[in-house]
Amino acid sequence: MYRIGDGQVLVQTVDFFTPVVDDPYVYGQIAAANSLSDVYAMRARPVLALALVAFPTAVLPVDMLEEILRGGADKVAEAGAVIGGGHSIEHDVPIYGLAVTGTARESELARNSGARPGDALILTKPLGIGVTVSAGRVDAIAAEGVTGLLKRRVLSDDALEDASRVMAALNRPAVDAMDGFEIHAATDVTGYGLLGHAFEMMSASGTTGEFVMDAVPLLSEARRIAARGIAPEGSRVNVRNLRPRTDVEEGLADDDFLLLCDAQTSGGLLVSLPERDAERYAERCREIGADRAAVVGHVTARGQTALVVSKASRRKS
Repeated sequence: MYRIGDGQVLVQTVDFFTPVVDDPYVYGQIAAANSLSDVYAMRARPVLALALVAFPTAVLPVDMLEEILRGGADKVAEAGAVIGGGHSIEHDVPIYGLAVTGTARESELARNSGARPGDALILTKPLGIGVTVSAGRVDAIAAEGVTGLLKRRVLSDDALEDASRVMAALNRPAVDAMDGFEIHAATDVTGYGLLGHAFEMMSASGTTGEFVMDAVPLLSEARRIAARGIAPEGSRVNVRNLRPRTDVEEGLADDDFLLLCDAQTSGGLLVSLPERDAERYAERCREIGADRAAVVGHVTARGQTALVVSKASRRKS
């Protein structure tokens, strides 16, 4: 962040990655939405982006690159911003992303360090992106050298389409829905999974986050895929790092804990606000585009651990 006077700040971020789907246009959309997400996580509005591109022009057709750039440009336009240029290089694999500049009033910025006891925690996109994308890659590897369609694919077309739609969705509705609410903290959920980013928030806030697995929205086939042992290595690393830091209720399945740690690409926001407003905020998110936003837990005074996970709610209604 950089103060520019009159209570205004610039928010700048950069992100890029290799393809997570086969469709170049959708890949461009997902990479752009992911890059814009860090700006939204701070309750800022993107205004300008620069494209970062690496592409093997000697191996892949240039029209594929054009589709990637078109997907990214369309997503930036949807965010109300513009792409003002960028930089490209030759590389052996495609890479695409954005350097994004946003603006905000400093008094309205959301940080990941303000969660308070008595807050509720809202997640604005479903989990399971990492395991779902991994299942798609398993299918792609199995299809190499196989004539015709596979008889038993791991992932259905509908599930892959749903995951792509979720990844390509902007976090703008979650920010638009914040108007009129007292937002104490927010962060986007990406490579460290829900629990990893929640751990950062609770550690910075000096609080404990208690999550209810049954309340967490999941992609349609995520639980089935996790049960088959399919997950990216990043998710498994998250599990190893977070299990010792989490008070896990006895009986919670290992697959459930994996999904809570699943590395997300262009995931949703985790938002902390007073519990009295939580359901209204989640409903507002759903009304304007974040259609699976849900209250997934609450914040308490710091206990023995920064994170607590239970299968179902233990709180009295």
